[in-house]
Order: sequence, then structure tokens, then C-alpha cells
Amino acid sequence: MINIKEIKSVKLTPFARMSASIYGVLGFIAALVVLIALTIMQAVGVIPQLAPQLGQFNFVTGVGIPLIVLLPIGAFLITLALSFLSAMIYNALVPKLGGIKLELEGEDVVKIPVISFSLILSAIGAIWAFIAGLLLAAFITPLFSVISTSSIAANITANLTNTTGTTIPNGAIGTAGVILALLLVIGLPIMAFVFGFIWNALFALFYNHIVTKVAKIKLEFANITGSLHELKHVPVLQTALAVALVYALLGIISGILNKNYGEFITNFVFYFIETALIALLYNYLAPKIGLIKLNLE
Repeated sequence: MINIKEIKSVKLTPFARMSASIYGVLGFIAALVVLIALTIMQAVGVIPQLAPQLGQFNFVTGVGIPLIVLLPIGAFLITLALSFLSAMIYNALVPKLGGIKLELEGEDVVKIPVISFSLILSAIGAIWAFIAGLLLAAFITPLFSVISTSSIAANITANLTNTTGTTIPNGAIGTAGVILALLLVIGLPIMAFVFGFIWNALFALFYNHIVTKVAKIKLEFANITGSLHELKHVPVLQTALAVALVYALLGIISGILNKNYGEFITNFVFYFIETALIALLYNYLAPKIGLIKLNLE
């Protein structure tokens, strides 16, 4: 029997703690791969050929070993902040936009309703784009203002006047900074919402109509009390295969647009490995640091 569940809210601390822990471990794995690659490249003499100007610089001790420490810590802290804030934004938006809905049959996610899935995820993306736009605008506006009052502005406007044949006023640099700031604060969130909605809608459509015929995402929920549930276990292979197939299909579209016709293959391999590792790590870490908790109705 199909059971429709809506994710009404996400418990912030368990979600952020689990996400940060998983990506901290993934950061360590990535750093280890980089260290091994640098060790091999340095041993066979590839690095000196690619960058002879660096002389006898030891990439293993200068880059690879520091990454073993810095990358996991950085991944943990960044993911902790982003996942906590993203879950907080999700919880705040659900009463206004509705939460993600899942059609479940046992552990199987048999369908992802397109509109609810796309709407809230694209709204979260737009909010993050607005925050990024504000930060960039706060940096760009004073920078352009300083440039507009320096001798550099005169040189730039003179070059533009000579190139275009149109007289460019000296104050144009400051005006350009204001326009760019407005585009970042207003235009970037709009673009993030529109393209995010399309991308997430395609994800759900591909999953519902194509991928579920081959594999389904599996999520094992357990009821704690009332509407509060916990994600007890994520079956690895079926979930990884389903996610990888969706991204392979999305890779066909983006590959055609980018003229990178092999993108669907790299998408499949990358997302299969990433999703499998995330599921494995979740299942391993959950009994030790706590499960993700959701309010499902």
C-alpha cells in the first residue's frame, strides 16, 4: 500500500551533526586520494615536468599531508554550518510552501511529487543565492567606488572610449559597481530559483517515470512518537543505483548543452560512489552519534 508522507520539519542538531560527520569523513577520503596521487606523480617525476618553476618543492609534504588535516576539518565545519542553516530555512518555509512529499511503499520511494519537491528546494537555493549575492555586493560596491576615485578609473574609461568610440564618463565605474551589486542581490536569486526549479523538477520526473522501473531509493523510517520519525537505515546499493541513474539522465541533458557527451558516464560513476559512501557512513555512524529525525505527516 502506498503511503504519502510530507516532511514537515527536520530536527536541526541531529541533521547537522550527521551531515557534517559524513562530509568530514568524505573530506578525509578525498585528501587521502590526493596524497596518494601526489606521491605517485612526484615519484615518477610528473610534477617537475608540469611545473618546473617550482623547483624542488615537495608537494607531498607541502600540500598532500596538510590536506589530510585541513580538508576533513574544513568539510566538517562548513557542512555543519550549511546543513544547520539549510534545515532551519526548510523548517521556516514549510508552513508557507509545503514540505517535500514522498510516496512510500514499505522502504521504497515509489514517487516524488514534482511540485512540492522542486518548489521548496529551489526556494532554499534562491535564499542561499541571495545571501551570496549580498556578501559579494558588500565587497564589490566599495571596491568599485575606490577604483572610480583613483587614477585607474581614468585609464579604464579612456581605453573603453577608444575601443567603443563612445565617450565613457569617469563616474561610470562607480555606476557599474552599483548595477552589478543589484544584479547579484536581485538577479542571482531569481536565476537560482528558476534554474533550480527546472533542475529539481527534472530530477523528480526522471526518477518517477524512468528510474523507478530499474531501482528505487530506499529509506527505512521508524516512528518515535506522534509524527516524529527517525531514519534508521539506508539500503546502499539500490539507493546508490537509483540516484546515480537520475544524475546520469541529467548528465545527458547538461552534456548536450555543454557539448560534453560523456558527462552522463562520469555522473553515473561519481554519484553512485558518493551516494553509496554516504549511505554506508550513515548506517555506520547512526548508532554512534544519533539518527536523523524528521516530522512526517
